Amino acid sequence: MKILSDLLSTDYGLMSFIVILVVALAMIAFAWYAVSKAMK
Repeated sequence: MKILSDLLSTDYGLMSFIVILVVALAMIAFAWYAVSKAMK
């Protein structure tokens, strides 16, 4: 697939991939924080 090869082989694709990972991790961390605060 052209999209995956561009995502993993070009400089702008790798930067996009890193941004996607960072945003996903931030969302997971915020959800974990919110749930842990809501349980107390």
